[in-house]
Amino acid sequence: MTEPVTTGTEVPHGGTANKVFPPLDPSTVSPQLVWLAITFVVLYFLLKKIAIPRIGGVIEERSNRIQRDIDAAERLKDEVDAAMKAYEKSLGDARANATTIARQTREKLASEVDRERANVEGAINSKIADAEARIAETKRKALSSVGEIASEIAGPVVKQLTGKDVGVDEIKRALNAGKGE
Repeated sequence: MTEPVTTGTEVPHGGTANKVFPPLDPSTVSPQLVWLAITFVVLYFLLKKIAIPRIGGVIEERSNRIQRDIDAAERLKDEVDAAMKAYEKSLGDARANATTIARQTREKLASEVDRERANVEGAINSKIADAEARIAETKRKALSSVGEIASEIAGPVVKQLTGKDVGVDEIKRALNAGKGE
């Protein structure tokens, strides 16, 4: 007949089932402890001589880089502070300069306006004085002419009203007599 097919998962017949798992076997504990100690010591020396110095070097390099970055940042901050102080000083100086220029310009313009005003007032006063002199001269001439004009007009008016011819001398005496009253 044919034999049954086995998949290899069953316990072989005839073997002892009392076997102990080797790491837990009390007869192999001493050699396991020796190998554990040897492995531990070798691993300890490898870490101490190779891994820890490399890790320490990396940590120290990072620490140095961080310190350099902090120092550079502080230096840049100081430069920025100095630049800000210089900017604020320049801005203050520019404002003071602008104020001074504005004040000087205002004073200059005010003095030019005052000077021009004085010139214009002088010219106006001169023209007013000239006009008053011309008016006075015209008034004097007009007043001196009034007597002559009145005597010339009075003769024909008297002749028309009274029908008599009156002489120029009589009219002047009559006019002068009217002034004395």
